Amino acid sequence: MSLKSANKVETNKHELEIEISAEAFEAAVQAAYLKTKKNINVPGFRKGHAPRKIVEREYGEGVFYEDALNAIIPGEVDTAVAQAGLELVARPDVEVAEVSKEKGAVIKAVCITKPEIEIKDYKGIKIEKSVKTVSDEDVDHEIDHIRQKGMRIITVEDRAAQTGDDVVIDFEGFKDNVAFEGGKAEKFTLTLGSGQFIPGFEEQIVGHNIGDEFDINVTFPEDYGAKELAGAPVVFKIKLHEIKVKELPELDDEFVKDQSEFDTVDELKADVRKKLEEAAEKASEQEEEGKIFDEVIAKVEGEIPEVMYDKRVDEMIEEMGQRLAPQGISVDMYLQYTGQTMDSLKKTYREQAEKQVKLRLALEKIAELENIEATDDEAEEEIKKMADNYKMDVDQVKSYVTVDAVKKDIAVGKAADTVKEAAVIK
Repeated sequence: MSLKSANKVETNKHELEIEISAEAFEAAVQAAYLKTKKNINVPGFRKGHAPRKIVEREYGEGVFYEDALNAIIPGEVDTAVAQAGLELVARPDVEVAEVSKEKGAVIKAVCITKPEIEIKDYKGIKIEKSVKTVSDEDVDHEIDHIRQKGMRIITVEDRAAQTGDDVVIDFEGFKDNVAFEGGKAEKFTLTLGSGQFIPGFEEQIVGHNIGDEFDINVTFPEDYGAKELAGAPVVFKIKLHEIKVKELPELDDEFVKDQSEFDTVDELKADVRKKLEEAAEKASEQEEEGKIFDEVIAKVEGEIPEVMYDKRVDEMIEEMGQRLAPQGISVDMYLQYTGQTMDSLKKTYREQAEKQVKLRLALEKIAELENIEATDDEAEEEIKKMADNYKMDVDQVKSYVTVDAVKKDIAVGKAADTVKEAAVIK
């Protein structure tokens, strides 16, 4: 491989021209032939036994070029990027400019590089102190959650359905008098006011009695996941079978003894208040940290490639998918349930992604300016923590993350601490 040239064509964009020698290209072509020959049929030869020259004469000299280039280009580009001293934020766009058996190949790679940002006045950031108080209502609300452990479900027969009730219904949806797929269920339990169904559906059940059969008219959102229903007016035919309400147990000392480690209501309330106050203090600290980091982000100067934001959005959606997977829900299913599209989901993550990218760049720059580094021992300790958390061997973790990457993360964390410790909170 020979790096012929490396030119900066725009801010954060470089173009590399890479030569692959005839010898290296020939070796890649031969490897491609050996890998695929078992599947090649040529008249007069048993399948997989035709010599390469015969195959090339039959199918053309360049029959193995695409496979050869696909195999050799990634390594050649990585080597060229390293030689050019570039730090990329995305895989390069690669174009084959020339290719021949006699001369080898010439590759052009357009590379988006990590931006060089500037940041000043990151020490002594001034913010207002966050104060979160715990009220009696907060304590009562939390205790209601505890009471729900002993909650009873009671069927109501002497009144119409109200917001907050659980109703058991049959429903079937029709568009233009034709039933649509996925719009039918029997004996479905729905909490009125939960927002589980599209706007207008639950509200039109309120006021109906057990045994009622009625129609509900609603319109699907314009960005609904199923295109054939997006923005469409539909009719749901409903039969109301049951109305149920949740009844909480009486809050007394006997209940407290049954449901907690305490003996009296007062003891339980005191413990709940203490835990809520600890949570409020932690929330205040997190809010203050967020304010500090927002100020840091506002001080970032530099042109940041859009691909960095796009990449972070994709990562966030992938992380969401990992959180949904244990529930048996895919991202596509989530989109369908919520009436969103992939584009609308990406938009919801965009602002957060931009902030995260800018903050990371800022903290990396601060670590550089403050000469903040992580030691080998710190990196090894962090890798061991990761191994313990994921129940893996240390060597397994190292096959997924590099020591240098771990060191950079530690340095970024130290930079964040430096900024927070220097902040002025009033």
